Amino acid sequence: MITLKQYRQRQTRLLAKLPENSVCVIPGADLQTRSRDTEFGFRQHSDFWYLTGFNEPQAWLLLSNHSRYGGDCRGLVCLPKDPAMEIWHGRRLGPEQAVHELKFDEAYSTESLAEVLTEWLAEHDNLYFPQGEFPDADDAIFDALSVLRNTPKQNKAPSAIVDCRPLIHDMRLRKSGEEIAVMRTAAEVSARAHCRAMTFAHSGCFEYQLEAEIHHEFAMAGARYPAYGTIVGGGENACVLHYTENQDAIDDGSLILIDAGAEYNGYAADITRTFPVNGKFTPAQAALYQLVLDSQLLAIEQLVPGATLPEVTKNVVNVLTQGLCQLGLLTESVDDALANQSWRRFFMHGLGHYLGLDVHDVGEYTQQGSPRQLEAGMVITVEPGLYIPNEPDIAAEFRGTGIRIEDNLVITATGNEVLTDGAPKTIEGIEALMEQS
Repeated sequence: MITLKQYRQRQTRLLAKLPENSVCVIPGADLQTRSRDTEFGFRQHSDFWYLTGFNEPQAWLLLSNHSRYGGDCRGLVCLPKDPAMEIWHGRRLGPEQAVHELKFDEAYSTESLAEVLTEWLAEHDNLYFPQGEFPDADDAIFDALSVLRNTPKQNKAPSAIVDCRPLIHDMRLRKSGEEIAVMRTAAEVSARAHCRAMTFAHSGCFEYQLEAEIHHEFAMAGARYPAYGTIVGGGENACVLHYTENQDAIDDGSLILIDAGAEYNGYAADITRTFPVNGKFTPAQAALYQLVLDSQLLAIEQLVPGATLPEVTKNVVNVLTQGLCQLGLLTESVDDALANQSWRRFFMHGLGHYLGLDVHDVGEYTQQGSPRQLEAGMVITVEPGLYIPNEPDIAAEFRGTGIRIEDNLVITATGNEVLTDGAPKTIEGIEALMEQS
């Protein structure tokens, strides 16, 4: 778990990155309408969560290193206590308890937001703010700036407005030991859910039934929500990369591609497994599957400190292209297929992405115009795939087959750790697990 002490340390680290006499103002998320007068379950904005762990809507984090405070100062704006509203919509912490329980120096009610922003922005040289993230927050900030700029005979407004997100996102890119422990739990829960789906699967089952098995496993482990829309694609549906309809029955002999990960204490897992609904790969399915697995195992071996995603992707593409040529899916020579990028017909997405509080987590992939090297503490996915369209120039045994294998890796000082190895991915491992059902 991430402790209150760690949230405060993150705030201190962010303040240390700011020049003197700076204020950083970060709005949290608000409720989102689902239909008419109902809302989706609340999910805090990841940057705000990273810095506070506070999971109520309409909150604001205020940080200042102005000399007038005699050191760093931390403030929170949050919904006020309101017994009548809390009966209907749930308990609120309130400003008084925020100071007591979360150790903020100051806390204020959202009812006084305009006055609070004007007070906190005054006399600072620099304002750090995620402009453009929330339109209503932009309006509130610029209203406060307008008040300060129009104060008679003095301009107390910050002279510079700087985007705070690059600073926060660079902090979020390298995970602490505590974050990795939470992500390890998310991965273990997700791996169990994939195993459960494999053992439940049978010819004629519906994609949504497999989705239900997965989500139930998540919830029973304390991960109430998936980290993203769960993908359960049987047969040709697996060739739609972000297929989420999950509505079809799965025919005997088809492969099932499931891309699903739990969100646990805010952190995401992201696993993909592909397996035969009847528990046995056909020779053609096995040939394609082993090709994808071989490419993934090569990538895992090479994703270590100092490596870059583009260079590892290039090596993965070489393996996939050679295999596609051997299977007759590419009719050119390997060299020509690589030069012409003919392989893109069957592998059209990237090899992986950062993982953390967001499933496609923040952080730059380049530095000074060059690919960023991997460092200890980064968590990434590795997910090669092949998607064979149902088209007449394709051999019949391969048509409409989609295969992806995805794992989550934490980069360590000496290599990497696979967090998601609890879900089998060898042909033998998958068939053995499904035989037990």
